[in-house]
Amino acid sequence: LNVSLLLQGSFSGRLRHFLNVIDPRTLFVSEKHLNECMKLLDQFKNGTLPPGVTNVQLWEAQKIKQAIIHPDTGEKIPMPFRMSGFVPFGTPVVVGLLLPNQTFASTIFWQWLNQSHNACVNYCNRNATKPTPMSTFFQGYFGAVSSAVTIAVGLNILIKKAEHFSPATRILVQRFIPFPAVASANVCNVLLMRHTELSEGISVLDDKGNVVGTSKLAARHALMETSLTRVVLPMPVLLLPPLVMAILERLPSLQKHPRLALPVHSMVCLSAFGLALPVAISLFPQNSQIHVSELEPEISAATECKILTYNKGL
Repeated sequence: LNVSLLLQGSFSGRLRHFLNVIDPRTLFVSEKHLNECMKLLDQFKNGTLPPGVTNVQLWEAQKIKQAIIHPDTGEKIPMPFRMSGFVPFGTPVVVGLLLPNQTFASTIFWQWLNQSHNACVNYCNRNATKPTPMSTFFQGYFGAVSSAVTIAVGLNILIKKAEHFSPATRILVQRFIPFPAVASANVCNVLLMRHTELSEGISVLDDKGNVVGTSKLAARHALMETSLTRVVLPMPVLLLPPLVMAILERLPSLQKHPRLALPVHSMVCLSAFGLALPVAISLFPQNSQIHVSELEPEISAATECKILTYNKGL
């Protein structure tokens, strides 16, 4: 019943898996229902399932567990920082990032809010096989926020000084500024939030789920894959809405009723975000596999398995 191992062999399988993980309906699961799901899965594992339990109930229980419980710590992930909460809680921030005619203060505010949310998501969905001090969280937080704000403000200043741009072109270019700022800050965020994995390594497991050892090379693979997803994720979220809105704003209905622009903009951002998130996190399996020849010699010597598994994190 380990869906992460059954489905992660192909992109389509991972996409189906992560569509379950990010289902926002799991945000409303009660503590009682979660405990019932956990009990049901434990009974399945121990071979003590009560009669009448269907496969549909087992898959639903697995879906709820994976959406709420961290695979390494076994603890609940706070609601705003679950992958199922990424779109609902992140969409207002995306709308704010893409608002036209940003001021210096609003640029700083929205970049700060976005990276604050990302830092918490990265920390709560990290590989947690090794303890991570809170100092790491604050290092990643300040590093990501400062890089995002610096890039966004710097690009805004350059655009404002580009006198040869027409006002309409300047507004359109300003709408695209959030992408390089967010993409670069997202990479900094992941690396700074999880840099202890590089120095201490992460656990690698054999085909029976036993820990073989701790690998810094596996940690490097995990962070590279996670960083790439954080570059791909904001592409459609921050690039598509400006293009779509540039077309929609020419429609007579929006020109006649300009107050509709914000709710339409919000719906466009929500749609782009909802599409981008499952695609981006499906690029790589959460439970990634790596050949022992790519790991440290002491790990190769400690097992007869040729392929080991590690939790990449999300």
